[in-house]
Amino acid sequence: MAPVLVNLSGVHFTYFDKPILAGLDWEIQAGQKIGLIGPNGAGKSTLLRLIHGQSAPEAGSLFRVRDLTIGYLPQDAAELFAADAHESASVPRTVLDAALSGSPEIARLRRALDAAEARMGDPAVYEQPNRLARVLDEHTHLLHNYEAVGGLTYENRVRSTLRDLGLTDEMFDQPLGVLSGGQAKLVGLVRLLVWGPGLLLLDEPDNHLDLAGKERLEKLINDYPGAVVIVSHDRYLLDQVVDLIVELERGQATSWPGSYTHYAVSKELARLRQEQMYRAQQKRIMQIEAAIKRFEEAAAFTQNERHARQARHRRKMLDRMDRIERPGEQARMRLELSGWRGSNKVLDVQAAEKWFADGDDINVVLDGVSFQVWHGERVGLVGPNGAGKSVLFRCILNAARRSGNLPAALLDGGAAALADTALDGGVIRLGPSVKIGYYAQLHETLNPEWTLVDAIRDARPMYADDAVALLQRFLFDYLATQKQVRHLSGGERSRLQLARLMLSDVNFLLLDEPTNNLDIPAAEVLEAALEEFNGSVLVISHDRYFLDRIVDRVVALEDGRAVEVNGGYSDYLAR
Repeated sequence: MAPVLVNLSGVHFTYFDKPILAGLDWEIQAGQKIGLIGPNGAGKSTLLRLIHGQSAPEAGSLFRVRDLTIGYLPQDAAELFAADAHESASVPRTVLDAALSGSPEIARLRRALDAAEARMGDPAVYEQPNRLARVLDEHTHLLHNYEAVGGLTYENRVRSTLRDLGLTDEMFDQPLGVLSGGQAKLVGLVRLLVWGPGLLLLDEPDNHLDLAGKERLEKLINDYPGAVVIVSHDRYLLDQVVDLIVELERGQATSWPGSYTHYAVSKELARLRQEQMYRAQQKRIMQIEAAIKRFEEAAAFTQNERHARQARHRRKMLDRMDRIERPGEQARMRLELSGWRGSNKVLDVQAAEKWFADGDDINVVLDGVSFQVWHGERVGLVGPNGAGKSVLFRCILNAARRSGNLPAALLDGGAAALADTALDGGVIRLGPSVKIGYYAQLHETLNPEWTLVDAIRDARPMYADDAVALLQRFLFDYLATQKQVRHLSGGERSRLQLARLMLSDVNFLLLDEPTNNLDIPAAEVLEAALEEFNGSVLVISHDRYFLDRIVDRVVALEDGRAVEVNGGYSDYLAR
């Protein structure tokens, strides 16, 4: 058994009077690669902050082995560099500076070396041989320690790892503030990986990464020598990198050896076994209770002590019995996408061209893209970030609005600008009996001023009580239905968009990263609904598990052109 790095015993934690962790027991061993999963709101991020030391348990104990170094990558990129922000607001911190700030020990030794070198240049030191000798000895000792912890090669390793995760040399000297949230998270990941703490806590490190970025991330985690706890909704990534799944549910942690697929199979088998044992025990309990009733009636009628004794004996049997709980069903949203049969040729994209001017430079995004979508097809649109996937979707929306295939209610949320992108060349045609439903990655189809009830009634007129009842199917309680959209989390906005799609009566779905903010149970519900949908689907996604399950053809945007591969993500990867 590997050494235990962290042990949690009977840990309790409450957030705004809501119990998050309730007597949780868990231990992390050296070298483990652990996937921490659970529904949104289960407390995964809270648990990582407790382990990191940012919060303390309200009850129970949390033990960390002495001298354990812990690196933490939070879910929100805005938190990444807050603790060590640059002292001077007038001098922007560069990407390379931020990535180099990972190791506290190397940073401390570098500062001490700089101070020693400054003293060696001080006339008050170098003009006094004894003082100079002491400073030289100190510098030699510091340099030895700096070399021992990898300081001499540190910058080269940081640069190499930045490149491994797809950041170019041109970006190294850019201010940190110009990076997207996903890129800033990559910089935070690099500084942790090169530092190399004994335990890495990664909260959704794959968010905003494209397919190539996720593959690089998998390799870096697999090669990492220390222990890793990773929170992710990417089931494909969990299959590739973890050897233990820890499920957080109802404040408790349950460990399942193996990858995510092993967990899913094992949990379902365990649920079926528990259901069988529960039913068998309930049958036995009914038999014993019936026997007790017979003996008690006989004892009352005949006044026979033997019958009363037998009744008491069976009553004790029931009292001593270890009751088997009925397997609990996790609350899941209920999504039904009915659809209907329309035109046989749903979408025809021919030689589509789109470019953007940047001063004197022309950025060509689409360079003669051609493909078709037919009735009943599920097509995955893939490619690296910046390849033009969302631009192509906006061009399709523009064509749909001009041809009358776009429901007016779809753009009532303030997303009309999404359909203002027209092609610079080529043509996009939609079948005459096609009606589009659109899921926006950044939720632009939702008006931030709406309440949730407003959003539902905008999609389809109905009584307020009926809108509340429908929202409850999507896991919103009554108080949440009265909130404004602006106050919703990413996962809540995703569920609200799906609820509006369900009401839209469409037969062609354009889905832009629909699983990004969904937890695994919600993603599985969406997959099941799409499999039953009587219509066509064109979906942008970096969720490889989702693509393998849903799509039967992949269209990849590569260098402005479309490359088609039959099958799901695994088939595209093999190609």
